[in-house]
Amino acid sequence: MDRLLLVTGGSRSGKSRYAQQIAESYPAPRVFIATCQVCDREMEDRVRRHRNARNPANWRTIEEPLDLAGALRSAGESSVMLIDCLTIWINNLLYEALKSGDIPTAEKAAAACRHVLDVCRSINGIIIFVSGEVGMGIVPDNPLARLYRDCVGDCNQMIAAAADTVTLVNCGLPLTLKG
Repeated sequence: MDRLLLVTGGSRSGKSRYAQQIAESYPAPRVFIATCQVCDREMEDRVRRHRNARNPANWRTIEEPLDLAGALRSAGESSVMLIDCLTIWINNLLYEALKSGDIPTAEKAAAACRHVLDVCRSINGIIIFVSGEVGMGIVPDNPLARLYRDCVGDCNQMIAAAADTVTLVNCGLPLTLKG
């Protein structure tokens, strides 16, 4: 049985829906770890749609934008954990560093990702990560956007290396890359 899975794809590719279908193929209890922070009305609507797509009787939701390792530890003995998504989590880490006057670096983001993987190794159950594939477009025109793209790419590579299964979703169709 695969224990660590990564589902990736572009924006609106169907990756979250696909990851949820995988998670729901396993018995409850299930935990959804949401990394998104609601910052405007449109994002509030998106979060509401995601919530409504999950049966609350079968899912417990943990909203944690920064301490992903802590959220995984606090999930307890769940059969399956779905983390949606690493792309937003990396964004949150970079934003928080800037907001606090710290200089965000790829090394700090990679260390946070390694810490999450260390915690994953100590957890029994299925862990499914969702992450956007941000490296298939144009090279961003500014240093911060390039740093973000690099950090997400590095994190995706680290999770993929540790994962039993990696699936790329495009146009709602899954393509198995590993496993």
